[in-house]
Amino acid sequence: MKIIHFSDTHLGFSDLDIINKEGINQREADFYQAFSDVCDAIIKIKPDFIIHTGDLFHRASPSNRAITFALTQLKRVEKLNIPFIIIAGNHSTPRTSSSSPILEALSTLDNVKAVFSQQYETVEFEDIIFHALPHINDERIIDGELDSIDKNINPKKKNIFMMHCSVGASYLMHEFGEWVYPKTREDIFEKMDYVALGHWHGFGNVGKHKNVYYSGSTERTSSSDKRDDKGYVIVELEDKVTITHHTIALRKSLEFSIDADKYEEQIASLDLSESKDALVEVKLFNLTSATSIDITNKEITEIFDKALHVKVKREFKEVEGSKIDGNIESISLESYFISHIKESVSDDVEQKRLTSKAKELFALYEEVADDTN
Repeated sequence: MKIIHFSDTHLGFSDLDIINKEGINQREADFYQAFSDVCDAIIKIKPDFIIHTGDLFHRASPSNRAITFALTQLKRVEKLNIPFIIIAGNHSTPRTSSSSPILEALSTLDNVKAVFSQQYETVEFEDIIFHALPHINDERIIDGELDSIDKNINPKKKNIFMMHCSVGASYLMHEFGEWVYPKTREDIFEKMDYVALGHWHGFGNVGKHKNVYYSGSTERTSSSDKRDDKGYVIVELEDKVTITHHTIALRKSLEFSIDADKYEEQIASLDLSESKDALVEVKLFNLTSATSIDITNKEITEIFDKALHVKVKREFKEVEGSKIDGNIESISLESYFISHIKESVSDDVEQKRLTSKAKELFALYEEVADDTN
């Protein structure tokens, strides 16, 4: 018996405000491509079952384009006549009872079973049971739902547990509405043939449990996520469970670190061979207030002119005993410039004069910036 497990496709996700030639946000299109690639694999492999463990869509109310794309791709898979079980994740679960769950739209597909009603359901076949626990907003009822799962395990059949949550604090995504599976109930895992998890965006086995896996997401929803382990899992259930992870091609995500003290030298030696159409993050470190002014974001962006997007992060040298780091957007250059004056100028009168002048110039700069927005 062969199952394809994938998750966290986040259809409709978009950022960076970059529009492609079809008029679609490029990152949104990347997520569509990833989903399409997994569907291509499903059509080629023809597993016995397909499971998706949550966050099919990025929002509880996705755009018409995201819904249309999902239905079009699922209809491609529908032709195979393979059972496809999908559970709701925290992103695709409405926060109020008055909103209709988007996964309800999938009920028009004959082979798709969507579980979204914030309660445990079983999807049962001749020789296998899928114990489907979708995202639940009210954590107070989860223990009761887990009791129901424990009672419905059938040792004469294969048992697959599907959830969208964090199994331990190490797998928290720090998002609204996420919940942590209670450690005291992990005994249920031992009664299952396979536990299919969604929510965490990296592939991997969880803790001591050899049968508990996150499939990971199919794309990156954060610039801090540099992992290339995006794709799907093939689960083979014979005498023993065999898990294999298969990656799909992603847009490259590259990171460069440049020492401001050796700026010209390191810029000249950069390897830009893989930067075309990539997501690039450049970290400038050992900056002072003065060198930070000299090295502009525009200058860095022009160096990586073939990249899809360039993000610049800046880390300053120690100022008054503490290292300053963070994104350029979050740094108060005025504060660091004034700190530099206090550090460099010993004469109190001159220090006050320069500090006052600096504040005056920064105030003038802000006025001009406001006028041009």
